[in-house]
Amino acid sequence: MAILVIGLGVGKAAVVEEAIEHAGAKFRVVRLDPAKVELAWRGDDGKPYETFDRVQKAYASEGKKVGFLMNAGIFEPGLIPSGLYVEKGKELRPLNLKDGKGNFFLKPNGVFMIDKGGKARVVESKSRLVQTQSAEFAVQSGPLLLMDGKRHPAFRNGSPNLKHRNGVGIDGKGRIVFAMTDKRQDVVFWDFAGLFLKLGCKDALFLDGDISQMAVNPEGPTKSNRFAAMFVVVE
Repeated sequence: MAILVIGLGVGKAAVVEEAIEHAGAKFRVVRLDPAKVELAWRGDDGKPYETFDRVQKAYASEGKKVGFLMNAGIFEPGLIPSGLYVEKGKELRPLNLKDGKGNFFLKPNGVFMIDKGGKARVVESKSRLVQTQSAEFAVQSGPLLLMDGKRHPAFRNGSPNLKHRNGVGIDGKGRIVFAMTDKRQDVVFWDFAGLFLKLGCKDALFLDGDISQMAVNPEGPTKSNRFAAMFVVVE
């Protein structure tokens, strides 16, 4: 399976986006040092930011410019993360190990986390490595795409379930790898997991589907769908 990589980053401080082709679909990919990545959900008023432009406005009020935004996981009505959510070392939502319907509950699901030492990882939700007291940032979603280099056992090659998807993985250099299908591009879980394998990831987590969006080096306020948690990079 061939992969075409094109560098799209502009400027010394810009986030670099890559256009990658895999399994007949086009993807947007960003690889980042964990030290640059944060999670944002609610403002000082306790209300969800909801959209990209509101996150940008909040950071701008602190004299900061946002260089990257992507939705971070499945959520419930009221824009509430469906499972564990940790922001700046504070647990705002507990780990969710319940059974249910939908992608979040397709076990094993998992947790993306950055620990207080700056190391990023993706682990199974019930793993002993999910220690919220040691997490600086964490968000739970599901299903896991990859576990130690193996696809989720429920995935099937040739599945008809083509969808717009986004996810996050950790590569062999410890970088956080964000990936999302490009406009008018759909992919099955089997091939989406395969993309992360090709990008050097052994562990990866599905984030969400049709509503997913990514903004790289936005020049101004960026309208978006409504989300709960969002990944943020501040230049």
